[in-house]
Amino acid sequence: MPILVRNIPLALEDSEELLLPAVALRLKVPVEAIRSYSIIRRALDARRGRRSEGGIRFSYHLEVALDEPRQRTKERLERFRRRDVLWFDPPSPVRIEAGRETLAVRPVVVGFGPAGMFAALRLAERGYEPIVLERGRDVRRRHRDVLQRFYKQGEFDPESNLLFGEGGAGTYSDGKLYTRVQDPLCGEVLESLYRHGADPDILVDARPHIGSDRLPTICARIRKTIESLGGSVRFESRLTDVQLSEGGLRSIGIDEELTPAGPTILAMGHSARDTIRMLARRGVRIDPKPFQLGVRMEHPQSLVDRWQYGLAAGHSRLAPAEYHCVAKGAAAEGDMFSFCMCPGGLILPTNESAGLIATNGASQARRGSPYANSGLVITLDPSEMGLSACEALGYLEALERRAFESTGNSYRVPMQRAGDYLKRRGSEGSADTSYPLGGQWTDIAGLMPREVTSALDRALVMLDKKYPGFAGEDAVVTAPETRASSPVRIVRDPVTREAVHAAGLYPVGEGAGYAGGIISAAVDGIKSADAVIGRFAALR
Repeated sequence: MPILVRNIPLALEDSEELLLPAVALRLKVPVEAIRSYSIIRRALDARRGRRSEGGIRFSYHLEVALDEPRQRTKERLERFRRRDVLWFDPPSPVRIEAGRETLAVRPVVVGFGPAGMFAALRLAERGYEPIVLERGRDVRRRHRDVLQRFYKQGEFDPESNLLFGEGGAGTYSDGKLYTRVQDPLCGEVLESLYRHGADPDILVDARPHIGSDRLPTICARIRKTIESLGGSVRFESRLTDVQLSEGGLRSIGIDEELTPAGPTILAMGHSARDTIRMLARRGVRIDPKPFQLGVRMEHPQSLVDRWQYGLAAGHSRLAPAEYHCVAKGAAAEGDMFSFCMCPGGLILPTNESAGLIATNGASQARRGSPYANSGLVITLDPSEMGLSACEALGYLEALERRAFESTGNSYRVPMQRAGDYLKRRGSEGSADTSYPLGGQWTDIAGLMPREVTSALDRALVMLDKKYPGFAGEDAVVTAPETRASSPVRIVRDPVTREAVHAAGLYPVGEGAGYAGGIISAAVDGIKSADAVIGRFAALR
């Protein structure tokens, strides 16, 4: 289909059957001249000024093929000279040619989150039979550990939780697939997720989303594909050591037992702090990098719908609304901004060790919760704070421990009404929240660092003017939001993608400091798998 037609509008009440005549009108051809078409992007346009029910609309991009020779179509488009009608040849996937070096042992992938999962899938598809080490459990047992043991009985398992286990932190995340990364591999990741059970809408929606209730099954299906291609996934298996010699990897420790190592992809996620510290002790270069820190706001979803949709709020075709906001200049040296906004979602505990509290957000596929939540964070630079990479981890860990202690050594989330926070007074009444372990009224200003609270003071006032009620009676501040990004980077060579001074180690994903979100992490994992493929010959 050589034509790309962009920005075809449809009103809320319009059927997609009206797309064909609209495209024909745009191209100035009869409907019968269109041989075929497909939707490649669908976005909701609810900008300010369009918030009446009649003003909000959907916008579509379509691939179109006309019933005529390609040369005739090219000549037609040359006469058009329109920016919304273009010649379109989608790029063909680039296939990496296998290298010639012999693999002495099977490649290892450490971690089975998005980066490790898609690295392992790529290697398995090309015949490299990877071994995946995942410290947590398979998704079925992990689900039981989280929902039964932790949520209902309060028994936290440091090796099977919302961060560790099949699918990594991504399994119980919101499942948002939107990314600013511009790479053809993004499409390959979406196609793979669709093949393993995701809704086909993810292939066309401008802001695709799967849902935390559907991701576990998709992760298990990807694992079964890897295993069917000769790969193996070893649950409850930890990387406990790496041995370097002459600038290269010689062996790795798996549950304290050393074994010879071939190419090893490090995709352990940024909450595997014990692994990061072990790598630093062994001489792997790890630098501090800027990271985000703040709180997580919670509002009634109906309030967010009114902000975004105006009079059209509640329309059956409108999904629960999102917001993306920036309080410019709220921080001492920058902005305070929203992160991981989850419409119709839940606030979840994201601690990997006992005695810590950290927050994150998630939504199920239908986004049916009456609450909306979003991180509200600033950017801090460990170097300016006088912190090394490992000290930056300790800084966040100390804050998370203080949060746990602030609620009487419980896993209830610290929370405070936004208005009470601004007036520095305690909140009273029922502490209602979507957080599955419940909440406890807490002095958020006394809990969080001054850099955060001074920015939050200004941001809440600024955002309440733009979104009435953002800091109102129904707005709740929960804390801390410490897992928005990693404060460390495992430095790698930009060409070989191997760790500097540790050839054979391939750091990838969020934990290595090179991604943020499911899609960017998956793409980063695939690229390092391709680096292995381009160097070594396949096993079969």
